[in-house]
Amino acid sequence: MDNIRFVLVMAMLMISYMLWESWQIDYGPKPQAIISDKPSVNGGDIVAAPAGVSSAQSGQVQATVASVAQAAAKVISVKTDVFALEIDTQGGSLRNLDLTQYPHEKENSVVSKAYELIGLQQPAKDLSPIRLFDSSSENLFLAQTGLLASGGSAQAPDHHANFVAEQLSYSLLEGQDALVVPLVWDNGQGLKVVKTYTFKRNSYVVEVNQKVINNSANVWSGKQYDQLVRVQHSDSNKGFIRTYSGGVVYTEKDKYKKIKFEDIAEDNLNVVSPGGWSGFIQHYFAAAWIPPADQENHFYTKALNDSRYVVGSYSPDVAVQPNTDAVLSSQLYVGPKIQPVMEALSPGLELTVDYSWLTPIAKGIYWLLNKIYGFVGNWGLAILGVTFTIKLLFFKLSKASFQSMAKMRKIQPRLKELQERYADDRQKFNVEMMAMYKREKVNPLGGCLPIMVQIPVFISLYWVLIETVELRQADFALWIQDLSAQDPFYILPILYGITMKIQQGLNPAPVDPLQAQVMKMFPIVFTVFFLFFPSGLVLYWICNNSLSIIQQWYITKHVLAEDSHHHHH
Repeated sequence: MDNIRFVLVMAMLMISYMLWESWQIDYGPKPQAIISDKPSVNGGDIVAAPAGVSSAQSGQVQATVASVAQAAAKVISVKTDVFALEIDTQGGSLRNLDLTQYPHEKENSVVSKAYELIGLQQPAKDLSPIRLFDSSSENLFLAQTGLLASGGSAQAPDHHANFVAEQLSYSLLEGQDALVVPLVWDNGQGLKVVKTYTFKRNSYVVEVNQKVINNSANVWSGKQYDQLVRVQHSDSNKGFIRTYSGGVVYTEKDKYKKIKFEDIAEDNLNVVSPGGWSGFIQHYFAAAWIPPADQENHFYTKALNDSRYVVGSYSPDVAVQPNTDAVLSSQLYVGPKIQPVMEALSPGLELTVDYSWLTPIAKGIYWLLNKIYGFVGNWGLAILGVTFTIKLLFFKLSKASFQSMAKMRKIQPRLKELQERYADDRQKFNVEMMAMYKREKVNPLGGCLPIMVQIPVFISLYWVLIETVELRQADFALWIQDLSAQDPFYILPILYGITMKIQQGLNPAPVDPLQAQVMKMFPIVFTVFFLFFPSGLVLYWICNNSLSIIQQWYITKHVLAEDSHHHHH
């Protein structure tokens, strides 16, 4: 058992795992055509014609509604300090929502300077903001709300109904903290609905209220629904990063549950839970409807034709007596996955930042990263701080590992001798080697165990650096102006290779010549591998290696020297 071989195997496993993640592209089943894009309640679809209307008339009604819809397609534009979006007066759907503080790419001033000096035109960067909700058919993604009448009540406006707006553009002005956008619908027979969107300064939460004003002679009863509809989407990530893009539903019983596009195509979800939320997430960003926490909510999913998928929820029935009104409300979170903000909004919402199976460790690392950032105000320094803290925590383990390696180094020449003596008899060599380990009290696994323990921490940190939106386009220093992008000059990966080479020099070389050759290749292989990694991750590895080198030097010089000193007396 050679610990170097073990490290090799572990590293290879990690690499294969990352490669496998990056190449695993899904081909989801194509959903079948569906009758309606409204929620199905109790298995029945709610597009039944109103009572007392024959199907022929109902067809007529539908047709006229459709032509009216074409005529009245008005779009309201809304601008806040974090959003630029549109609200369609048909149904009041949210569409074409841009996150103005999150551009696709970011200029790097040092790179621009470098191009200027050489006199070359630099490749164009996409500085446009990230668009989440989108009305184009190839990127379709909408937030829809509506009301469903029950038990023969008058029909209420769903997400196809036409509303009337007071004005066609709204902006959050200086000194204003909130922006209110009301839409009105009236059936001319005493039923009126006012749908109001409230946007707040510096907030990714949209409050939606549907006020039902019943001035008719009959009780109106019904429920509200909130849903997101999206065409199949996958994150087009550069490099070896595969992140989840798809549906998520959080209920009291099942907690956080991912529902992939193909799951939606196969089966309609139908779950009841107090509180909860539902949404679509992708790398760094999420949209989620959060119905009131104090009511029973029905969560559902549905696949429509043209590869459209729906995730949403509807409320319990509400009865509105004649000449009274009632308000049905819901919240929509749409924007970056910033954990403290999301956690405060609804339980489990912060889990949309997906650290996969290492969530417990990764959450701890994120917490530490955030705390350090609070002091230093620089995410790069925060990464260095986390690396240092992790090293301190594992100091005792590393010391044991180095002691074991030092013993290995001592008996290395005698092992070589053994190997030459039993060159023909592998079996005998192994027996003799084990006997020597026993005599010298060397534990061949002593060097591996500490590494074993640290591997989950490494992988957790990898996930934290990949998934945390705060590190996206975060500035560190000099030419590293985006910790989530690769180093534009490849300096960090090369530095990493150098630190790895130095570190190898401090360890005993493997007895086996083939292994020694492979080890020599390692710094080169890893450097190439890291060329395209997010610079924040490479920064972590350089810092980790440098600390290992200092630590190894210190332990070899002081601790081990003292040990041998004590033994001689």
